[in-house]
Amino acid sequence: MDQNLSLYRIFNCVAEKENISHAAKLLYISQPAVSKAISSLEENLNITLFIRSSRGVKLTEEGKILYEYTRNAFDTLQQAEDCIKRIHNLGIGQLRIGASSTLCKFLLLPYLKDFVKEYPHIKIMIESQSTIHTLKKLEKNTLDIGLVAKPDNEKSFHFSSLGEIEDIFVATPSYLDNLKLREEQDEDIFSTANIMLLDEQNVTRKYIDEYFQLNQIQPNHILEVTGMDLLIEFAKTGLGVACVIKEFVLPELEEGTLVQIPLKMPVKKREVGFTYHRNAFLSDSMQKFLNFIQKS
Repeated sequence: MDQNLSLYRIFNCVAEKENISHAAKLLYISQPAVSKAISSLEENLNITLFIRSSRGVKLTEEGKILYEYTRNAFDTLQQAEDCIKRIHNLGIGQLRIGASSTLCKFLLLPYLKDFVKEYPHIKIMIESQSTIHTLKKLEKNTLDIGLVAKPDNEKSFHFSSLGEIEDIFVATPSYLDNLKLREEQDEDIFSTANIMLLDEQNVTRKYIDEYFQLNQIQPNHILEVTGMDLLIEFAKTGLGVACVIKEFVLPELEEGTLVQIPLKMPVKKREVGFTYHRNAFLSDSMQKFLNFIQKS
């Protein structure tokens, strides 16, 4: 089959033009070379493909059947080449990104807004999930890149930092005032307040639990929430003290809607950024995105 491919191309051209001389000109080879190729193919298949005459050539019944298949095959190849050229010229591609819902809303979307303007033909697929799941999928090559807190295993991942984020505890002024009225003594806020945290599967929650353990803090009343958006809204509603990322509540802090709870030992800041596996194949779309975030 592999040896016959060039013969099939010559056969297909002769069948289209019904003339060996015309086919030779189109293929940029000599007429004897075309005739020899047809004879070789007929010998290989042990059939007669053309009826020769002074006016040209005509396909036999077997030749018509073969031509039907070769024509479809070469049309498909041409379509594939045209598609590849179109993809290259327009920059068509796809990019699979993993990020938590929190980082997706507050950090990823602003980047994507400008990236899509520059590369409108790249299809963006976003998987909203925990950092742990994002890293696992990057290892399995089912995602191209993730927006996560800096991975512990730096040997396996490339990491491009976007900066630091700070975990803080916030509440409304009215909640804090009412909490003081309810408590006879000025006790530790973690033992008296309703402490609102992300669920235990979240990386941020694990980080805060480590902070509690390190500083021997034992909250008495914990309300678990599934997302940062809800934590912020619950805090603004006055349901308790919420652990949130400071950079995501700056407007509320500036307006005084929420106030930051002072801590004896602040929570250590964390780095966040884009990461991808060191063994990952970098597609053209991926290269464009990496260049884009480096320039931003």
